[in-house]
Amino acid sequence: MSDMNQNMLAKYRSSFLKEVEANVEEGHMVKMCMQCGVCSGSCPMQNHWDHPPQELFMMIRANKREEVLTSSSMWMCTSCYNCIARCPRGLPITHIMHGLATYAKRLGKVPEGQPTAKFAQKMWDNLKQKGRTNELKLGLALYFMNGFGEGVKKALSMQDVGLGMVKTGRLNPMELLGGHGIKDVAGLQKMLAKAEAIENQHIAEYKG
Repeated sequence: MSDMNQNMLAKYRSSFLKEVEANVEEGHMVKMCMQCGVCSGSCPMQNHWDHPPQELFMMIRANKREEVLTSSSMWMCTSCYNCIARCPRGLPITHIMHGLATYAKRLGKVPEGQPTAKFAQKMWDNLKQKGRTNELKLGLALYFMNGFGEGVKKALSMQDVGLGMVKTGRLNPMELLGGHGIKDVAGLQKMLAKAEAIENQHIAEYKG
């Protein structure tokens, strides 16, 4: 268990709900859930949840900290916003799901090998380099993120799609040499560094 997770556990030992309210985006809205299940019935990923949203919210209120933070549930959200559109109480369910995922990552609680978490990190690492997605490098990173052999198989299975993208100008082999980016990459890097400093400050406050 990380030092940060130990500190957070000690600070909120008696109430995981208070911990979520303090550290998760829109977390204070969890207690407004009336367990109607409309969110789960509206979700296109409903058959893939460890715990559907209303069950996850009840687990938070029941102080099931470890079960919630180590769950893959919040990582299954595709941001379709069906749940928000149909929730009779207007809960920002999508925001809470992403907030829980972010918090679990901060605490080092993401399930090992969780594919959505791996994709998100690959996407971010790619995007922050020049402010725009390098589709070729991102595609290769995703193909090979689970090993060389699997990457080769995936690339071969997608070769027709890849050639089609090259022919239509959607995929440029020259992207391997650097790729396109925004005009002010240096400004972007300064902005990201500032955001990281603010985030680290918040983490230090959490530890306190």
